[in-house]
Amino acid sequence: MSGIEDAGTYALGDRRVRRLGYGAMQLAGPGVFGPPKDRDEAVAVLREAVAQGVNHIDTSDFYGPHVTNAIIREALHPYPDDLVIVTKVGAVRGADASWNPAFSAEALTEAVHDNLRHLGLDVLEVVNLRAMFSVHGPAEGSLAAPLEILADLRHRGLIRRIGLSNVTAAQVAEARGITPVACVQNHYNLVHRADDALVDALAADGTAYVPFFPLGGFSPIQSQGLSEVAASLDATPMQVALAWLLRRSPNLLLIPGTSSRAHLRENLTAAALDLPEAAMRALDGIAGA
Repeated sequence: MSGIEDAGTYALGDRRVRRLGYGAMQLAGPGVFGPPKDRDEAVAVLREAVAQGVNHIDTSDFYGPHVTNAIIREALHPYPDDLVIVTKVGAVRGADASWNPAFSAEALTEAVHDNLRHLGLDVLEVVNLRAMFSVHGPAEGSLAAPLEILADLRHRGLIRRIGLSNVTAAQVAEARGITPVACVQNHYNLVHRADDALVDALAADGTAYVPFFPLGGFSPIQSQGLSEVAASLDATPMQVALAWLLRRSPNLLLIPGTSSRAHLRENLTAAALDLPEAAMRALDGIAGA
């Protein structure tokens, strides 16, 4: 293994997964639309990830659309017993590659069946509902109606656990009145810290938080600061950003994505990267730069 066991494990619903997982979004074409440039490499990346100990893969049938799930099935089916595949619903792609809300009963039911069929599964372990009230990030709005639809699909045995994506703390509270929440998946990283309080609240409840875009939203000066810390540790900026997330809170489950086996190996070694206190202080100061 790559050493990802150094990151430890955490509960995802009623399963335990390694805290360094893999996000499949980058296996689709540019803009997460269309097929990959190199499908053979995409298959190889997935197989390498599992061989290195990854047992948490994040995907969606609207990546492509209908691209990443087909690649996952080709690469890994029949799946290892310990592999947890998490998918998401709530959006569809337009012919122009746009991202559009899809919250109706028909759309959500179709999405669940599409994910089942394209992944080759009888039941989906975790389905995240992606809130689509704003394209720029979480925005308030009731998720009760779509969550009740997913809860019914869970009752019918098609879904084991329900999670949330791109949501506010108020939406998490609303959701918990309808269904148990397995995880929350939002934009969070070293400089994008709006969810600090939510991360801590979920940790207190034993609920997983899955940050995406570990290097998203950095200003040039923040990127420079991260690069300087990385150089001092003989590591890449991505490795340092991932190591900081692992240290930030035990309930963070990371899903860095890549379409390259070399980058995959680099990312997974972040679990073994030691961040001295001086480095942590420097990193914690970057957000305000």
